[in-house]
Order: sequence, then C-alpha cells, then structure tokens
Amino acid sequence: MEIGPLLILAVALAGVVGLTLGLFGGGGSILMVPLLSYVAGMPGKEAIATSLLVVGSTSAASLIPHARKGHVRWAQGLVFATTSMLGAFGGGLLAESIPAQLLMLGFALIMLASARGMIRGRKNPGGASLPVWLFAPVGLGIGAVTGLVGAGGGFLIVPALALLAGLSMAQAVGTSLLVITLNSAAALAGQLNSVALHWPLAMSLAVTAILGSLLGARLSHRIAEHRLRKGFGYFVLAMGVFVLSQEVPAPGGLAIALIAVFAGLLMLLCRKVPALHARCPLAMKSGA
Repeated sequence: MEIGPLLILAVALAGVVGLTLGLFGGGGSILMVPLLSYVAGMPGKEAIATSLLVVGSTSAASLIPHARKGHVRWAQGLVFATTSMLGAFGGGLLAESIPAQLLMLGFALIMLASARGMIRGRKNPGGASLPVWLFAPVGLGIGAVTGLVGAGGGFLIVPALALLAGLSMAQAVGTSLLVITLNSAAALAGQLNSVALHWPLAMSLAVTAILGSLLGARLSHRIAEHRLRKGFGYFVLAMGVFVLSQEVPAPGGLAIALIAVFAGLLMLLCRKVPALHARCPLAMKSGA
C-alpha cells in the first residue's frame, strides 16, 4: 500500500477517533472503520481488523488518566469483559465466513442505532444494580458485535454499565475503556487468522489516535457531556447514512440516504417546533 495524501489524511483524522474515545469512552471504531475503508481505501475486512488494533491500543492509553481520577470500577469491568471477550473472539472467527459488504452494512445499521441512542441520551443513568451473573449474556452479545464488525462496543457498554451496574456517567466511561481494550484484543486475535495487517500504517494510526485520546481524557470533565453526546450522535448519524449509500447499490443507496436525512430532519422539527410537537409520533418526540 503506497503512502499518499489520502493515507496521510487518514492518519491525521485518527486523532479525532482518539479524541472521541477519551471523551466518551466509546465511538472510536464507528469512525475508524469508515475512515479506513473510504479514505485510506482498505478492503472491508482489513479495515475492521486495523480498527481493532487502533481502538484497542488507544483505549488502553486513555484508560490510564481515567483510572488516576478514580473513574474505573475494576471489578465490574473485569466481570463484564470476561464474557464479552469470549463473544469477541467467536465473532472474529465467524467474520471470516461473512462477505465484507454484509459486514459493512451491519456496521452501518449499528452506527444508526448508536446515533439514535446518543441523541436521545439515557433517561435513567445510574439505575439499580443487577446480579453479576446477568452480565454474562449482555457481555457475550456486545463482544460478538465487536468481533464481527470491529466495533469496540463503547456505545453499547457505557449505557449497560450505567443501567446494570449503577455506575455514574464518569465511571461508566472510564470502565468502558477497560472493557473495550480487552474486547478489541480478543477480537483482533480472531481476525488475524484470516487478515494480514499493514503494520507501519496501523502503528502510525495508533500513535496519532493515542495522542488524541489523551487530550480527550483531559477535556472530558470540562465540556458539558450532553452537548458533546448529542453533537457526536448527529455526526455518527451522518456517517451511517454515508456508509449505507456506499454499500447499497444505486439507486437504493441514494434512496436510503434521502429517507434517513428526511427522518432526521423530521425528528429535529418535532422536538424543536411547538406547533408540530403534538402531531408527531411518540418515537419522534421522545428524543427531547
């Protein structure tokens, strides 16, 4: 793979990926996989495997400042990670037999679901804790997503930790970085059976992302979390629509993109325009 302007741009944008990990405790691979696929021009499966390496190493680096601030609940994180690592390894092995286009379509759908959750927010963060054994099926499911589509799972892990373990938002973010680190390592081990990485490029991406993650960790307590979450959610929504438009053959991809944009605008109008609020479906109004 020749190092050209687009690859240099991809390395620079990896800093944005690291920044989101440091700020949110997740979302890095949501950006990294499309970045590698459509900017760096990597095949889908190589992009997923490279994403796991970059996101995993970046999460490990970002974990340190969060741990120093006491925002990592080690016991809950390790219990959650143990089962999710099993799911991640299995998902990584299963990915070998699934077409790359299907993986990317699945990734796009996960992006759209994640964007909706980020925009709506969590209605009841820090809920009652459930028995530890109930973490097993949740961890397996999130781990399987990690292995299949290269998603570290932070956008799923953070609300799970807040609701199931009763953690504060700061603790959920910090603890999710521990889980993402272990999940990414397990999924990468499964992926490397069938995918060869471009190691110089992968390491360059990782270094840039780590620098961004350290900055994100410093900023995470200085910026209003709900504003960051919603802004990032809309950005993820746009990226998900873009991926769908690339993977679904035209004119189907264009139709999906237009429908998604229209739905997003309608949701925004339902929330912001009082005259429309009473006429909108409940699902459109609930993001307020």
